[in-house]
Amino acid sequence: MSGTFVGMPAFPKAAHEAVHDRTLRGNLRHATHTIRGKRAKAVAELADWAELREAGKRIKDHTLRHLDRYLVQLEESVTAAGGTVHWAADADEANRIVADLVKETGESEVVKVKSMATQEIGLNEALEAEGIRAYETDLAELIVQLGKDRPSHILVPAIHRNRGEIREIFAREMSEWGRPAPDGLTDTPAELAEAARLHLREKFLRAKVGVSGANFMVAETGTLVVVESEGNGRMCLTLPETLISVVGIEKIVPTWQDLEVFLQTLPRSSTAERMNPYTSTWTGTTDEDGPRHFHLVLLDNGRTDTLADEVGRQALRCIRCSACLNVCPVYERAGGHAYGSVYPGPIGAILSPQLRGTASEIDASLPYASSLCGACYEVCPVAIDIPEVLVHLRERVVEGGPVTRAGNKVVLQPAKGHAAERAAMRAARWAFSRPGVLRTGQRLASRTRRIHPRTLPGPGRAWSGTRDLPPVPAEPFRDWWQRTQNAKGGAE
Repeated sequence: MSGTFVGMPAFPKAAHEAVHDRTLRGNLRHATHTIRGKRAKAVAELADWAELREAGKRIKDHTLRHLDRYLVQLEESVTAAGGTVHWAADADEANRIVADLVKETGESEVVKVKSMATQEIGLNEALEAEGIRAYETDLAELIVQLGKDRPSHILVPAIHRNRGEIREIFAREMSEWGRPAPDGLTDTPAELAEAARLHLREKFLRAKVGVSGANFMVAETGTLVVVESEGNGRMCLTLPETLISVVGIEKIVPTWQDLEVFLQTLPRSSTAERMNPYTSTWTGTTDEDGPRHFHLVLLDNGRTDTLADEVGRQALRCIRCSACLNVCPVYERAGGHAYGSVYPGPIGAILSPQLRGTASEIDASLPYASSLCGACYEVCPVAIDIPEVLVHLRERVVEGGPVTRAGNKVVLQPAKGHAAERAAMRAARWAFSRPGVLRTGQRLASRTRRIHPRTLPGPGRAWSGTRDLPPVPAEPFRDWWQRTQNAKGGAE
């Protein structure tokens, strides 16, 4: 992944700063509670939701197991339909491919839609370095771009902004990017939407190159699918003469029949809608309509490394609905920026450390950005067991061990700062495997319980600083059991 977010402080420090921002917490609380309440109602309408969820999981698992075959089929289908397929091993290669394609057209600006993968690789910055300006056209992405900000939510990137802040951004920044905001702009949603519509319309009509992502790619026909709610996708995908789509290799589904499952689960899990207002599909090019040139950039960027992990690979099932963010108590309080990645929340906590590795301080801390409450797993429409992967990645950070990086098997060294934890676990394993030692330790702890400290000393202070130590009983369970059972036997 790109270094856009790398260099941020580790999650605990970033979250500590975020939780003291009352405006941020208020914005997040209002938005996440509203979205998850609507989602629950939309999901409850389907009697077969559990079956759809299981079907989505199985389709994704099957596709990932046979990803090599389906990617080749996709390339053949796209090529047969008049498109051109490019393979990008990492962010640098993908950025170079896109920049070269834009320069071949002679244009110096592009319009963008559904661009999470391009944010992952830092495409806007790479294009700017080549003298090409990229315009975000999703309303929330526009707010983030004009505000010189970073996205903080998968579905609603500007969720951390309220209407007043958005009005100020539009009034201050729009004129620097094109058509200025109307005079006397207020913070009513209708006026803000109209200001964005007027600002973007001239860019849609002028742009000769569009850059998109995709929600899904259908291998059997080479069709790409974008689902959205604003109509900007339809404009970006049909008006430009050249369309360049940058899509992660995991977004593939084998058939149209498989796609039908996700077109039911994605809108209900993301926007709480029965179906998306705009579902755009395109297959190659045609002389009569749409772009004359279509390029598909298939992005790896750590995905095959993730696929090699038998536990962690389930993160690649993700369809980017953001349901896990909206129920996560940690995300609700810390916000998306604390995760230091374009993928925030629970899914980001397991996806970013696998795509980027755990060498940086921020990535090594992400598996700990969770209470392991399991709410994320309960709402995931493809049944990703996020708590399981979080624990798996925590073990990797602490213990190190073999992983795949850039297609090569390497051995990670245990992370620094966990020596005391490893020593404590080894001591516990030694004691638990020796009943006599365990019994003696339990009795000693019970007899000295009156002098036990309320907090742990040394490195243990980090744990007990936010938790109460459990009280030690006056009598170990084994002794109580033996005494009470002997008493019962004597009475009989």
